[in-house]
Amino acid sequence: MQTTNWKIGSLFGIPLFLDPLWFVILGLATLNFGVAYQEWGQVIAWSAGIVMALLLFGSVLLHELGHSLVARSQGIKVNSITLFLFGGIAAIEEESKTPQKAFQVAIAGPLVSIALFFLLRLGGSFLPDTSPVSVMVGDLARINLVVALFNLIPGLPLDGGQVLKAALWQVTGNRFQAVHWAAKAGQILGYGAIVLGFAVDFFTRELALGLWIAMLGWFGVRNANTYDRVTTLQESLLKLQASDAMTRDFRVVDADQTLRSFADLYLLETAPLQVYFAASDGRYRGLVSIDDLRLIERSEWETQTLQSIVHPLTEIPTVAESTSFVELINKLENEQLPRITVLSPAGAVAGVIDRGDIVRTLAQQLNLPITDAEIKQIKEEGSYPPGLQLGAIAKSTSN
Repeated sequence: MQTTNWKIGSLFGIPLFLDPLWFVILGLATLNFGVAYQEWGQVIAWSAGIVMALLLFGSVLLHELGHSLVARSQGIKVNSITLFLFGGIAAIEEESKTPQKAFQVAIAGPLVSIALFFLLRLGGSFLPDTSPVSVMVGDLARINLVVALFNLIPGLPLDGGQVLKAALWQVTGNRFQAVHWAAKAGQILGYGAIVLGFAVDFFTRELALGLWIAMLGWFGVRNANTYDRVTTLQESLLKLQASDAMTRDFRVVDADQTLRSFADLYLLETAPLQVYFAASDGRYRGLVSIDDLRLIERSEWETQTLQSIVHPLTEIPTVAESTSFVELINKLENEQLPRITVLSPAGAVAGVIDRGDIVRTLAQQLNLPITDAEIKQIKEEGSYPPGLQLGAIAKSTSN
């Protein structure tokens, strides 16, 4: 969620946000309806225009709420609903677990809009045909039908693209391939809309209409590309293993040396390593925590050995070399670990891995524009960059 969005409340426990650009489309919608209703007089026309603009976005809100409540019924967290320039979007945290459930979430929004169309048509039938309220109800009914049909266009990010994804997932059994194909359909439709928008500008001189169509196309292409990239990233998280990213950025020290000897040899260095493993007789004994050293009286440093303060490998967070990035990232996030130890099949320390190592490996694999300085910052801060929320992506991938 962008920090510029404004929270305006919540509905069924779901936070509601407004993007500042929402006010642009609110103004344009008010202008459109106000001009259309001028025969009713200035005051009524502009008042009706504002009411219709708000009812339009109320309909969009109900549409997104349809998606959200069906997702919640499947045990999926809905982080927010945001109204913005192109309508609304529900931020659903995870993917449905089956294509059938994904279809249910996708179709819920259009079904709400179609239900509103029929309810408004039914309600309008009880009103005088020529009354302003009757006209407004009829217009709102038609708008909801248009919203439903437009959203059913089969290409991501539209609901029709989600329906197409669910269908392809059911047929192929491969969710990722289904997203790639549905995103490709969205890209084709988006570029088609951009071309159509410029054609409308050129041949009809309807500049506002043509620009709006082109902007919708651009929005579609951009979001279809995002779906495609995130899916490629999810596939990589499943394929890559801890062994692909682990490093030897640790030092093995003698478990039989005294605490004083250890402190003098290593902790007085100008740039001491942060990770130490103690070993003796050719075996790893465990992890040495510098914080534990501070708990021991200085007078005992001369006699106590590292063996007395090590954390055995069986008691520290570890993963196998074959652990996928999805499992690795989820463990780091769920347990709030700065790094994790990687064990070989024989149970020895094969390496250590942190968030910076994960990002560096992904950047190499996917040609992501991430610099060494950014990776260093990730290592120091222990958090992923805002544009690469691997914790959330790994969580959705594992489900």
